[in-house]
Amino acid sequence: MSGLFDLHGRLAVVTGARRGIGRAMAEALAAAGADIIGVSTQARADDEIAESIRGLGRSFESRAVDFADRDAVLALGAELAERAPDILVNNAGTIERAPAAEHPLSWWDRVIEIDLSSQFALTQLVARPMLERGRGKVVFTASMLSFQGGINVPGYTAAKSGIAGLTRALANEWAGRGVNVNAIAPGYIATDNTAALRDDPDRSRSILERIPAGRWGAATTSPEWRSSSARRPPTTSPARSSRWTAGGWRDNALAPIEEAGKPHGFPASSSSGGYRR
Repeated sequence: MSGLFDLHGRLAVVTGARRGIGRAMAEALAAAGADIIGVSTQARADDEIAESIRGLGRSFESRAVDFADRDAVLALGAELAERAPDILVNNAGTIERAPAAEHPLSWWDRVIEIDLSSQFALTQLVARPMLERGRGKVVFTASMLSFQGGINVPGYTAAKSGIAGLTRALANEWAGRGVNVNAIAPGYIATDNTAALRDDPDRSRSILERIPAGRWGAATTSPEWRSSSARRPPTTSPARSSRWTAGGWRDNALAPIEEAGKPHGFPASSSSGGYRR
C-alpha cells in the first residue's frame, strides 16, 4: 500500500497552507513524502505548519503573498516556475458576507481576484514547466457552492463556480499532455471562513440539521495516519465530497482524490452541505 502514496522526491506547492484545509493537505502530502512550499498571506517562518511538516521529515519553505495583489502573485508564479514543482494545490481563498443587493462592489472585486483570478494566474505560470516535461498535478479547492447558490456570498459563489469551470477547461486542455487537473468541493468544514456561520446559533442549527453526521467537518489528518507515512488513505469526515476530471465531475462519498485509479496522499475531507452557506 505504501507505494500507492509515495511522493518522495516530489515538490508540492500548497496555497492557503497556514491553517484549515490547506494545512491538512500540506501535512498529508508531506506524510506521503513530498517536500512543501507553503504560501499564505500571513505566512511566517515559525508557523506551526512548518514544524509539523519538518516533523514528518520533509522540507518546508514559507512564502507570504497577498493574493489580492496581482503583481505579487505573478512574481510568485515566476519564482515557482523556476523551481518546477510537481504538484500545485490552489487552496487560498477568502469570503465576504452581505446580501446581494447591498454587497459592496469592492468586496466583489477582492473575492473574485483572490478566489478565482489569482488562481488562474498562478496556475498558468506554474503549469508551463509541467506541460514542457509532460507531467504534473494541479488541484483546486472548489466548494459545494460551485453547485449551489448560497445566500449572502455572491462573490464567493461566483468565484467557486468559476473554479469548477476553470478546472474542467484546464483538464480538457492539459490531460492529453500529462498534466492532471482536479478540484475538490468541500462542504461545511470548521475553518475561519465558516466561523461566522458556526457563531450564529440559527444558521449553525439549520446547517447541522442538513448534515447526516450532525456535525461540522474537520480539516485534519489524524496523527495515526500521518505517522503511517501514507500507507493508507487519510481519515475524512463521514460526509461527501466531489471532484472534477477531464471526463466530467463525479460525486464521491469519503473518497481521497484519485487519478487514473491511483489514490493521491491527501484528503478530500468534507461534510455534506445544504443549499445555503
